[in-house]
Amino acid sequence: MFALLFAASATAQVIEYEANGQKYQTLTRQGLTVILTQLPNHVAGYALFQVTVSNGSQVNWNILPDQLSYVRSDTTLHALTANQVVNLLLSKASSGDVIKLVSSYEQALYGIPNMRSTNGYEYRRQGAMSYGMSTKLRAAATASALVLAPTHLTPGQSTDGAVFVPMGGHESKMLTGGHVVFHAGTEVFDFNVDNPSGSVELGAKK
Repeated sequence: MFALLFAASATAQVIEYEANGQKYQTLTRQGLTVILTQLPNHVAGYALFQVTVSNGSQVNWNILPDQLSYVRSDTTLHALTANQVVNLLLSKASSGDVIKLVSSYEQALYGIPNMRSTNGYEYRRQGAMSYGMSTKLRAAATASALVLAPTHLTPGQSTDGAVFVPMGGHESKMLTGGHVVFHAGTEVFDFNVDNPSGSVELGAKK
């Protein structure tokens, strides 16, 4: 699982790669590998990041979506909790928004080499399909399947999901001018810290 990425991630160095026009960054600290990409679409004023986490260590990790933030020189934009994202999608996102988000998310997810998540989107999506025909129930299930849920990762497990970050008045579809910081336990995963422009430069090609 993620063999191609793990082989190059023995040190805590951000590794960039591109697949099917989508740009990814990966960073490993203490055996925990985080893969990050910014999705090209946004929903209700929120930028979207896909986060994939795999535990290659011998200890357990607690993964929380609201531990991700987008840091610029003038502000820090904190991600929503999983419950806040589900409520947002149910109250403000149209069915078309959700369909586009699912399509974009799946395209980015399947671009990760040797992707085999143990309890991520694919696992949650199978559970969502078991819901009845109620439109509201299916919408809630789909939203829950997409979101990076709070997860207790044991050794060998992995998860993935979408993380929502407020645009903070940013007019573009993609957040730029800053970098992404993700916390897991006492470890800090800082992406793009060596980028002179400070731009996250993640997402689909235009």
